[in-house]
Amino acid sequence: MPTFTAHLRSSSDEALAVLLARRPDLASPFPGNLTSLAVRATGRASLERALAGVDAVVVQVLEAVVALGGATHAAIQEAVAGGPDDEVARATDEGLALALLHPDDEGALVLAPGVAELLGAHPAGLALEVAGPADPTALPSDDDPLAAPARAVLDALTWGPPVGLAPGPGSPAGDAVAMLVARRLLVRGAGRHVLLPASVALALRGGRTHRGVAVPPDLTQVPHRSPATVAAESASAGERCVRLVARLLRAWEQDPPGVLRAGGLAVRELRRTAATLEVDEREAAFVVELAFAAGLLAVDDDEPAVFAPTTDADAWSTLDLPQRWVALASAWLATTRTPWLVGSRDERGSLIAALDPELARPWAPRLRRAVLGVLAREPGRAPGADAVVDALGWATPRTVPPRSAVEAVLTEASRLGASGAGALSDAARALLDAGGDGAGVQAAAVFAAGLAPEVGDLLLQGDLTGIVPGRPAAELEALLERAAVVESRGGAVTVRFTPESVRRALDDGLTADELVERLTAFARGGIPQALDYLVRDAARRHGRLRAGAASSYLRADDPALLAGLADDPRLADLGLVQLAPTVLAAQASTHELVETLRAHGLSPVAEAPDGQVLHLERTVRRARRRGSRRTAAPVVTRTTDTAALVRRLRSSDQHPTPDATDPAAATPAPARSPAPGPGTDDPAAALALLREAAAARENVWVELVGPQGRPERRLLRPLRVEGGRLRAADPVRESELTVAVHRIGVVQRATDDSGYDQDHDQEVT
Repeated sequence: MPTFTAHLRSSSDEALAVLLARRPDLASPFPGNLTSLAVRATGRASLERALAGVDAVVVQVLEAVVALGGATHAAIQEAVAGGPDDEVARATDEGLALALLHPDDEGALVLAPGVAELLGAHPAGLALEVAGPADPTALPSDDDPLAAPARAVLDALTWGPPVGLAPGPGSPAGDAVAMLVARRLLVRGAGRHVLLPASVALALRGGRTHRGVAVPPDLTQVPHRSPATVAAESASAGERCVRLVARLLRAWEQDPPGVLRAGGLAVRELRRTAATLEVDEREAAFVVELAFAAGLLAVDDDEPAVFAPTTDADAWSTLDLPQRWVALASAWLATTRTPWLVGSRDERGSLIAALDPELARPWAPRLRRAVLGVLAREPGRAPGADAVVDALGWATPRTVPPRSAVEAVLTEASRLGASGAGALSDAARALLDAGGDGAGVQAAAVFAAGLAPEVGDLLLQGDLTGIVPGRPAAELEALLERAAVVESRGGAVTVRFTPESVRRALDDGLTADELVERLTAFARGGIPQALDYLVRDAARRHGRLRAGAASSYLRADDPALLAGLADDPRLADLGLVQLAPTVLAAQASTHELVETLRAHGLSPVAEAPDGQVLHLERTVRRARRRGSRRTAAPVVTRTTDTAALVRRLRSSDQHPTPDATDPAAATPAPARSPAPGPGTDDPAAALALLREAAAARENVWVELVGPQGRPERRLLRPLRVEGGRLRAADPVRESELTVAVHRIGVVQRATDDSGYDQDHDQEVT
C-alpha cells in the first residue's frame, strides 16, 4: 500500500495546488519539501482545521471508510446511500482534494494518518474496537422466548450509540442480554455496560454504515419576505444604527467616560450611555462595541484614562449616510469583539464589561459570515435561530456554534441593518459576495437605493412642534439635533422645541437671528410666532453669566502696582486680564507668571489659597537617554500563488531540508549508529513514516537513544504521534512506551520480527 507521502509525491501539480489553496495552513510557513508537507498535513491541528470546514456528507464518507477499513468509490456509495449517489461522490472528491483520503494500490480509498483518531470513539455509531463473532447473524429462533427482548436490545444498539447499560438479571431483557453475550453478539464492557461489535451492527444494518445521506435543512419552508419589505426594514435599521453611533460620539467627545482598572466601561457608564441614546443596555453595549471596532473610539491614555472619539471619527462624520453604514458593517463583519457577552460572567465569576479586552474571540468573524451565509442561500427567506443552527449543523457538523451565539448574531444583524425583517439585505449580500475596495462602493450604492428620498421640508406648528414628512436631509437633521428634541421617528419625524433645546443651539454658537434664519430656510409656511418668541426670549437670557479660563492670578493691595501690566506688550504672552483694580487673571502658570515678572524687574511671590507665601523651586530639565536604534524586522508576506509553491516543493524535494516547524526537526537528533538495512534518518521523513505506520497499524524498526546516550533498535507498533512524542506498543515485550521524537534516530518499515535484537533490553523514557 502506498504511503501518504508517496501519494503526495505522485499527485499532479494541479492537485497539490488545490490542496494548498483549500488548506492554507499547510503553505504558511513554506513546508520545505513534500515529506514535510505530508508531516504537516497529518498533524492533529491541521487535520482538525480541515475537518472543521467539511459538511456532514464528507464526514459520513470518512466514517464509512474507517468502518470498512478502506473501500472503493462504489462501496462507499453503497454503505452511505445504499447505491450510486451524486452527493456521496461529491463528498468523496472533497475528501480526496483535502487529502483526508488517498487511494491504495488496488484503487481502494483509505484515510490519511491521524484522521481516524479525530472521528470519535464510535464513528458512524460503530464500536470498531470490539471484535465480533464469526457469524454475526446467530440470533435466537422465533420460537425462543428470548427472541423478542433480544431483538429489542439489538434494535436499540444497531444504529448507535453501540454502548448500552445491561438490565439486572432475572428480567426478560436481562436474560436476553446474557444470552447475547454468551453468543458473542454483545461484549461486556466496564461495569454493567455492554457493546455491540461493529461486525454485528453492520450485518444488522445490511452492510450500511448510515441510514441515508445527510441532507441540509429545507430553508424554503421558512417565512419569506418581499424584497421591498427587506429593503425598507434594513435601510431603516441601518440609518438608525448610524444615528446612534453619531450621537454616541457627540456625547463622549464632551463627557468621555473613564476606563476601569482592568479595562472596559463601568456598568454605571453603560447605563448613562443607554439613557443618552434612549435604548436598552444591550443595544447600548452593541453601539459602543461597534464604534470601537470601527476605530471611532479608543482609549486616551492621558491621566485619567478615558474612552474618547478618534480622529477617524471626524473623517467618518463627513461621509454620507451609505458610506458611514458601510464602514460600520465592514467593521462588524471583521471584528473579533462579542458584544452579546456584555453583562455575562467569565470563568472566574466576574462580570464582563463593555469594551473589556477579554471580549475578543477569534472565531467571531467566522461565525458572523457563517450565519449570514445561511441567510444568503435563499434570498428573501427569514430563518430563525433554530433553522440557522440546523443549517450550520449540516455545513460544519464538527463546529456547530451554540444557539445563543447564533441568536445574538441575528439580533446584531437586525440592529445593524444587515438584515431586514429577518432576511439578508442586498447591501449585506454585496459585502459578503464582493471583494476588495469595490465591495464597499457596491454595498454603499445598494444601501443608498433602499433609503427613502431625503426631505428638506419642516412643518412647524404653533404648539412648538414640527414634523418632517420623511427622511430628513443631512443639514436639516443636523439642525434638529442641535435645536430640537426628537419625539418620534417612523414614516415622519416629530420634534419639539423647548427652552433647553434652543439654549443648546445657542451654546453651540448660533445667535437668535441665525437660528431663526436657518429654521425659516426649511420651514414650509414660515415660523410660528410662538417659536420666534421662544428663540429670542432664550437668547436674551443666554450669556448673562460669563466664564473663562485662568491658570493663575496676580493681586496687590495697591492698585497702582498693577496699573499698566495688562496692556504691557512685553507681557502679552502671559494673557493678563484685569478682573478688578487689585486682581489680574493670567493664562500662564503661576511659576511662569512669577519668573516673567521677576525678569522685568518686579518682585512677586507665590501664595497658597490661604495667603501663605510659597517658595517655588526652579524647573530642572533632563533629556531622556535614548537607546540604539533597532532595525525593523523584515515583513514576511504570505504567498498566495499556489502554483509557484508547488514548483518550489517539486524542486526542493530533490534536496530535502528539515522543516523547522515540525517537532521532529526542531531539535537535532543525537548521534546514532548506522542502521542495519534501508531506513530513514531524516526527521521529517521519520515522523511521516511513524504516522503512516500508526494509521496502517504496522510495525516499524525504531532506533532509540536511551538516557545514557546508547542507541538500541526495537520493533514497535506506533499508536499515536502527536505533540513531539510517540506512543507505541512493543509486541515482543508486550508493553507500551512513550518516547520523545527527538530521541528517535532511524525508522525502518518491518516486514517480519526476525531482526529484533534480544540483547537490547534497556528501558527508554
